[in-house]
Amino acid sequence: MAKKRKEKSFSSFLNNPIDFTLLITILLLLSIGLIMVLSASSPSALAESGDSYSYFSKQLIFAILGIIAMLFISKIDYRFYQKFYKHAWWLSLILLALVLVVGRKINGAQRWIYVTETLSIQPSELVKILMILFYAGILMKNRDQLSLYSKGFIKHICLLAPIIGLLLLEPHFSASVVIIVICAIMMIMAGCKFWHFVVTGCVFGVPAVVALILLEPYRLKRVITFLDPWQDAIGDGWQVIQSLYAIRFSGDYLEQDWEKVNKNFFIFLNHIMILSSRF
Repeated sequence: MAKKRKEKSFSSFLNNPIDFTLLITILLLLSIGLIMVLSASSPSALAESGDSYSYFSKQLIFAILGIIAMLFISKIDYRFYQKFYKHAWWLSLILLALVLVVGRKINGAQRWIYVTETLSIQPSELVKILMILFYAGILMKNRDQLSLYSKGFIKHICLLAPIIGLLLLEPHFSASVVIIVICAIMMIMAGCKFWHFVVTGCVFGVPAVVALILLEPYRLKRVITFLDPWQDAIGDGWQVIQSLYAIRFSGDYLEQDWEKVNKNFFIFLNHIMILSSRF
């Protein structure tokens, strides 16, 4: 009887209707991304290879493969992944350690593993997914202890420490921040106390971030550039200034009452995105 009920449940999962809102959102974001790739890369692609669509074509192929993979994975019962959440943590450690051993160093950062000269993988991107799988499993298993500071908060933060440590050795500061934020949100939603994050972040997190910035001259330089891009307008400040120009020209079409508010808000967001991506 139990076996029949299980088979029925799995069958109903496979036959679940498609969430068209989510699907349309994904396809829309993917389309916008492809358009931006084509717009940004066509001049350099034409100069390098004589084909304006060379970079775009490559991204389009991966986009199509990604959609096919998405449709296939969507038919796998999410409960299946629960069996392998511990493996996800160990696999993350192995991938991040492997990139430090055999990865290729580019511009001072060792983040990529080259399978061939044209095919490469970035383990940190896979680790983002693996950490979601791991924390989904471990938080569900320990859900009765999550409200406690030591067994709930400290224990699960310590599990993240080796992952972040290996990422900082690459170094890959932005991926570290993204993974920390994702795991923190999952912990809070699962039952960890928000004030645990606030207190610990103020006492340890903020000083650690400041130290990481001060210990690396290039990070400190980028923060200074972020605050005053005009001091190196044709160097490190070029991207920030050009983005501000774009916002300035598009802002001329805004209503007068909202112009300053909208400009300042989008300038702030743009600064944050540029700063985090360059770390």
